[in-house]
Amino acid sequence: MQEKKAQDSQINMTELVLPNDTNVFGNLMGGRLMYWMDIAAALAAQKHANAPVVTASVDNISFQSPILLGNAVHIKASVSRAFTSSMEVHIEVWCENFVKQHKQKSNEAYYTMVALDGAGKPTPAPRVIPETEKEQRLFDGALRRRQLRMILGGKMKPKDAAELKALFLE
Repeated sequence: MQEKKAQDSQINMTELVLPNDTNVFGNLMGGRLMYWMDIAAALAAQKHANAPVVTASVDNISFQSPILLGNAVHIKASVSRAFTSSMEVHIEVWCENFVKQHKQKSNEAYYTMVALDGAGKPTPAPRVIPETEKEQRLFDGALRRRQLRMILGGKMKPKDAAELKALFLE
């Protein structure tokens, strides 16, 4: 299977926070942001795999700063590593106030997406070629994050997580 550069899967989305997207405090509702992030992750993974994808898991999403009514939300998603049929997608979110000319990071997360064939069964995804220092760092950390996800999901025993054990037993 052909390999693909990490940057070739990059997706940049921008959304405007409208009144229907906010809570009673005028902040973007977390569920709406997660919806937009899921779309960006799916687009990046589909672009990488040339196949439809489904969301398998979402890592911790912590909100670093509120996103307000009228802000623009910028979402950058790209595949950081592909395993067999699953792909880890790294997502960064910024909010921007055009009036005040202020932009700040709001969120970061990792989504796991699975490529599917025409029958809806998992299908192999191309390997990722990291080129920049950041892409290499994300690629290297992806195996540890995958092992942690598998332990938390009950699909791997902690004693079998060689990459995670190496962090603590050096």
